[in-house]
Amino acid sequence: MIRHFISGLYTSRPSTLACDDASSASICSCGGMHGLSLSRRGLLGTSLAAALTGAVGPAFAATPSATPEKTTLKIGFVPISCAAPLIMAHAKGFFHDEGLTVELQKTAGWALIRDNLLNGNFDASHLLSPMPLALSLGAGHAPTPVRAVTMQNTNGQAITLALKHQNRRDPRSWKGMTFAIPFEFSMHNFLLRAYLAHYGLNPDQDVTLRVTAPPEMVANLKAGNIDGFLGPDPFNQRAVTEQAGFLQILTSQIWDGHPCCALGMTETFIRAHPNTYGAVQRAMIRAAAYMQQTKNRQEAAAILARAEYLNQPEIVIRQGLTGHYADGLGTVRNEPSRSAFSPFPYYSPAIWMIEQMKRWGYLETPVDERRVSEEVFMLGDVRKQAAALALPDLTPPYASDYPPIQVLGTPFDPAATFAENGKR
Repeated sequence: MIRHFISGLYTSRPSTLACDDASSASICSCGGMHGLSLSRRGLLGTSLAAALTGAVGPAFAATPSATPEKTTLKIGFVPISCAAPLIMAHAKGFFHDEGLTVELQKTAGWALIRDNLLNGNFDASHLLSPMPLALSLGAGHAPTPVRAVTMQNTNGQAITLALKHQNRRDPRSWKGMTFAIPFEFSMHNFLLRAYLAHYGLNPDQDVTLRVTAPPEMVANLKAGNIDGFLGPDPFNQRAVTEQAGFLQILTSQIWDGHPCCALGMTETFIRAHPNTYGAVQRAMIRAAAYMQQTKNRQEAAAILARAEYLNQPEIVIRQGLTGHYADGLGTVRNEPSRSAFSPFPYYSPAIWMIEQMKRWGYLETPVDERRVSEEVFMLGDVRKQAAALALPDLTPPYASDYPPIQVLGTPFDPAATFAENGKR
């Protein structure tokens, strides 16, 4: 099911995040009531061959003064907190400032998002960050060149377990359990697999992984259909507020700074509309700068809570965005890095994603990971746009296009992957 709308600009209001402490089931100075149960409201280049041979395509960034070729756009999104930059670009008028009229279309799940982007119903779309790579490489679908125009968020996910498992915190005891993930080509799937494997479990033999739309995860947890999920906010926190689950671990504690969601376009659309592509990219960079500022998180939660966006309780969304939250086991925690936002689609995470696709059998044909990553993730254009915008609130990017990665305490070195490719 797809829900669509066009809304006007959102009027900003002062927001504060002062919150020194809180106790379970009490009103906190952040405005939340922790522990309270809430009821539910209301391919690369032009072909797969290009990807495999490593032909790197041109950058597409337009100049800021160029007029967009197409000014009325349909952009799909799944209603999760990861879409905050896209939603802020819409609600706060960043698209409008670029001369764009954007119709956001709320979409139930990732298969529908993919299909509507590829068939042209959407001009651009919220995507899980591995999706542009998978689609371009023909993993799980006919190969179609899709670009990660910007990244949207980092961190912001968690492993949530049913309350009945509060005495089974050791993952080595999870054999036979069933876990929900939002999509096969997701950081959720890859991080959960990495976490299980780290503790000696085979994700394909020792547990069951079930693709489930994020809005359906809490209901399935309460019904006993799943034992847990690695999913996006606000549904981890929703499980806590509905007294259905607890937070086992934040994904920021598995890999701090991991990307989660991106904004994507097909290469066909970008080539036909390079100025529109540039305008969308600039709006998304502005939105990322807005979301990076913790002083804006409370206002962002109020916007996201609106019916046309996430349609979830504001205090549930706020806990995920601010990192001041109840964990479902009687403790109120402060983890400022729980959710973060960045527009820069770095190449080293892309290399890691491709390696996971190979590790778990999604890719069987040898791929030049470096060439593919640099073709699909539009980092060069984002860097140029961000430099031209010179936004004071935007956190400066890493100097390296391949920043360091550490997953579960183990460094991941893209150079080792490049060396392995050279032996083939």
